[in-house]
Amino acid sequence: MKAMYQAYNEEMIELSKKNGKIVLLYGDFPRGAAGELFQKEHPDRIYDVGIAEANLITTAAGLAGGGYLPFTHCHSIFAVGRAYNQIRQNVAFDKLNVKIVLCNSGMLWSFMGGSHQIIEEIAAMRVIPNLVLVSPSDPISTKKMTRAIAEYTGPVALRISAPPVPTVYRDDFPFELGKAVTLTDGSDATIISTGMVLSDVLEAADTLAKEGIKVRLLDMHTLKPIDEAAIIKAAKETGAIVTVEDSSILGGLGGAVAEVTAENAPVPVKRVGIKDRFGQSGTVPELKEEYELTARHIVQAVRESVKKK
Repeated sequence: MKAMYQAYNEEMIELSKKNGKIVLLYGDFPRGAAGELFQKEHPDRIYDVGIAEANLITTAAGLAGGGYLPFTHCHSIFAVGRAYNQIRQNVAFDKLNVKIVLCNSGMLWSFMGGSHQIIEEIAAMRVIPNLVLVSPSDPISTKKMTRAIAEYTGPVALRISAPPVPTVYRDDFPFELGKAVTLTDGSDATIISTGMVLSDVLEAADTLAKEGIKVRLLDMHTLKPIDEAAIIKAAKETGAIVTVEDSSILGGLGGAVAEVTAENAPVPVKRVGIKDRFGQSGTVPELKEEYELTARHIVQAVRESVKKK
């Protein structure tokens, strides 16, 4: 178990040694995702703009325009909630090379409750033109994704979390932006997940296998551009899809997958995620139960989807 923050910080140190143009900007919290390690290594390449999220994004846009590679760090609720216009107008509109790190994304600022859980984050960010949106599922994929977005030229938003998550991948697994990872290749139904729920999805897949239901499992780490080819192939070959995400099912991963299948390969799509509501306080396990995101809920969703084929 390791926090995505920690994996991200470790990779940023390695990247910054090779690329002197990388700079970090944060909004009043130098610990965690902003990187105490980076601060020690490069005190002249890290900037605190204070509790001023709009200025954070605008400053990063200016640095990118000057040839730097800025990574911004801010709690997702404030980056998306307070600086949405700056992300849209100052970064995405001009395709500037800014990397927006969405800290404590989705439900993962669990103990802070509904005011700090950004349930609608995926839906809001994936509709911004030119913006790539990625969501790793474990520490290894976080490192791979951090390197990939640093090498990609253009605006990217990266969803990461503080609570430790299980390690699913091996260091040598192949990763490519925009291409889903196939973890299991069943034929009865497909589960498409994104983010930190992957370990729950794997547990659900094991339970279903014991029942004789063989599922294909896709880790949709890139939410935009989404891997339409993988979705269409899964729909045609398995006939039923269940999406799982730690965010709102309204416009999130579930909405994106439903859009693809509706136009290309109509099949039953069951969305497992947070319903039309605000968040609440609790531990991550408690909130998974409250939001119906446990392996048990995923298993039931697959059973229902298979019956609709």
